[in-house]
Amino acid sequence: MKRSLALVFTLASGIALSAAAQTAPAPVAAAAAPAGPAKVAVISFQGAVQSTNEFQRNFADLQKKYEPKRTQLKTMAEEIDTLQKQLQAQGDKLSDAERASKAKIIDDKKKSAQRFAEDAQNDLQGEIQEIFQGVASKFFDVLETYAQQQGYTLVLDGTQSQQQAPVVLYATNAADISKAVVDAYNVKSGVPAPPPPPPGAQTAPKVAPRTPAAPATH
Repeated sequence: MKRSLALVFTLASGIALSAAAQTAPAPVAAAAAPAGPAKVAVISFQGAVQSTNEFQRNFADLQKKYEPKRTQLKTMAEEIDTLQKQLQAQGDKLSDAERASKAKIIDDKKKSAQRFAEDAQNDLQGEIQEIFQGVASKFFDVLETYAQQQGYTLVLDGTQSQQQAPVVLYATNAADISKAVVDAYNVKSGVPAPPPPPPGAQTAPKVAPRTPAAPATH
């Protein structure tokens, strides 16, 4: 059960925030191509969404929501560690039955703590996905408007961690519109920039959910 206890300690110090990738993002629908050469831009969609003030604020609120569970996990892990040390110290003074009874108590507590940790992690991952999708759907609308206003005929998602991501072999810094769209989104959302996180605080997870589908063109 060493592996189980290690998982409890890991999650007690900070619940894992990784989220499994889902289906590949849908491509951005291009408006009717104007005459003249194509104008192409690149955006790191996932990172841009997570950089918005709204996502950062919602993620910080979620961290606070799960703080009691992290504290509870830490307490459970410390209790298990204390019981293990007591058993090791008293081992030669206990009968076989007493030793087996104490070992079973420890084992049961480990299983209970691991179930609690896994449930908390799954719940957290689900809420992170919801936060991301909520911001991403609105961010996509801002991206589409920005691309049309700037005259771009094609916008590529340069996120490298997504499944089946388009490979951007070359792009100048001027072609990356991530910051510009994030700034436009922050203005539209009206959410102020959150204060910087304290040292050692967890940062936003790497989430690779679905990119909102572009509206159909006629």
